[in-house]
Amino acid sequence: MKRIYTGMPKRALDVAVSGLMLVILSPLLALLWVLVRVKLGSPVLFRQQRPGRFGVPFNICKMRTMTNERDAKGELLPDSVRLTRFGKFLRRTSLDELPELWNVLCGDMSLVGPRPLLMRYYRFFTEPEKVRFFVRPGITGLAQVSGRNDLSWDYRIGLDLDYVGSCSFALDIRILFLTLWRVFQRDGVQIDPGAVMLDFDEERKDRAANSVPTCHAANN
Repeated sequence: MKRIYTGMPKRALDVAVSGLMLVILSPLLALLWVLVRVKLGSPVLFRQQRPGRFGVPFNICKMRTMTNERDAKGELLPDSVRLTRFGKFLRRTSLDELPELWNVLCGDMSLVGPRPLLMRYYRFFTEPEKVRFFVRPGITGLAQVSGRNDLSWDYRIGLDLDYVGSCSFALDIRILFLTLWRVFQRDGVQIDPGAVMLDFDEERKDRAANSVPTCHAANN
């Protein structure tokens, strides 16, 4: 039954819900477009390449939350400086994620699945962990309703793998409802995740650097 659901039924749910939500939320999206353009400038949409299903890259769409402020050398200032009060509001309320409904409608993403992380992270996943790329990445997922950025990387990836192994219609509906609840409660949201945890590639680099081979490994 799981294999049947992860095919056409799951895709049909994604198309129906994302299409309906884009129509219903179109006035809000238009308002956000104007506000972002006035308060943060152009472009309104933030596009970035992320690894999709089977690691194939796609361009994720989000509402812009930061300015383009640069230093005297023309380098972008740190995220914490460029993130304005309005940008924090967009992140805190998850309104910046709404354009991802278009990614779902186009087939790059699903409503529910492992979150699409940065391209540079991909090579730091172990082979067993790459199972998370067997399904489309999601706007929300099991990790997001279990603590979001408050969780360690290992635990988050473990939850992604749990989702892939137990994906079902009932689980997706449960995650969607829990997501709405957490958004309204603003629970587990880190406005600037980089301020409270290492990036995934940095953490894995440190782990490799600090690992000490056993005598058996050293002799082989």
